[in-house]
Amino acid sequence: MTKRTIRRILTTFTAAAIAAAPVAANACTSFVLAAKDGSYVYGRTMEFSLPMRSELMVIPRGYAITGTGPDGTAGAGLAWKSKYGAAGANALGLKILVDGMNEKGLAGGMLYLPNIAEFQDVAPDEAKNSIASVELLTWILTNFATVDEVRENLPKIKVNKAPQETFKMPVPVHVTLHDMNGKSLVIEYVGGKLNMYDNPVGTLTNAPEFPWHLANLGQYGNLSTNEPPVREIGGVSFAEPSTGAGMHGIPGDFLSPSRFIRATLFADSLPPLDTGLDAMDAARHILNNFDIPPGAIRTAAGSNVGGGVAGWETTEWSVVADMKKGVYAIWDYKNPNPRALIFSELNFDAKDIKLMSLQVKPDFVNLSK
Repeated sequence: MTKRTIRRILTTFTAAAIAAAPVAANACTSFVLAAKDGSYVYGRTMEFSLPMRSELMVIPRGYAITGTGPDGTAGAGLAWKSKYGAAGANALGLKILVDGMNEKGLAGGMLYLPNIAEFQDVAPDEAKNSIASVELLTWILTNFATVDEVRENLPKIKVNKAPQETFKMPVPVHVTLHDMNGKSLVIEYVGGKLNMYDNPVGTLTNAPEFPWHLANLGQYGNLSTNEPPVREIGGVSFAEPSTGAGMHGIPGDFLSPSRFIRATLFADSLPPLDTGLDAMDAARHILNNFDIPPGAIRTAAGSNVGGGVAGWETTEWSVVADMKKGVYAIWDYKNPNPRALIFSELNFDAKDIKLMSLQVKPDFVNLSK
């Protein structure tokens, strides 16, 4: 996706949408990179003040899953069997994926969308055709191989307003998806209506709604990886103090609109990547720019950000996934060493879900001798 193409897409949105949109702080950031060998690599961060207690999780093929009903009753919703094996990260001890990839290379995650996400009203006789918002990604990754399949089938079910036990409300999320055909999709429920958007830039953060973020990109068309020429005023030359002047003005704060701009421009500005491994390396370096140190974001109890708890929002974990080779790598706050799931080595014919702890102490390599 070239900068010229991006600007052409952005002309369909209006400045009024930018001015009117609300902004909320929750700090998940995601994007996708393409390599010349046909690989696609998905990357994302997970930030919260409320501890996610995430584990790695593997869902086998043919596994029976039942969704939550509209009143929050477990097992009262849609029932299905997993068509495809899937793996990724769960949260809060639940057997659901908040981020992951399936064996067909469909990858993506759920990101927080507070004050905006509102799911569907579901009548009692529709309960068996509905799932809770936290179950949406699991349903998608265990059923479909491509973005087009998701687009066709998602309108056939309902995502209800079942409260989640920890949050005491429906968890307000939207979903980013990427497939091996190079297609990306954003799924948002707003005002009880399902919205599905093609994602030409591959980036997603948090609020506002996705079309707002695309429109907002138009405000940063001046940014460039090229160094500007030396400025001459009154016969005196004024050189920039360092390299990087072409990106002067790129927003550096932690708000979701700023992170959307940075992630999009960093991904779009990469030199050609030969292989999926090169893309995974590049994705890790991009993700490093979104690592939130403790103390930078303080949240208050009862607020609509950070899970509603008092504390400091940090980057709990980050992920890079090679969708072609089937490699899902994750590292967390206490251990920067990636732990990987190699899909060709996973047993997707197992009888039950497999859970693996992320609590692995970092292994420092001693080079002193």
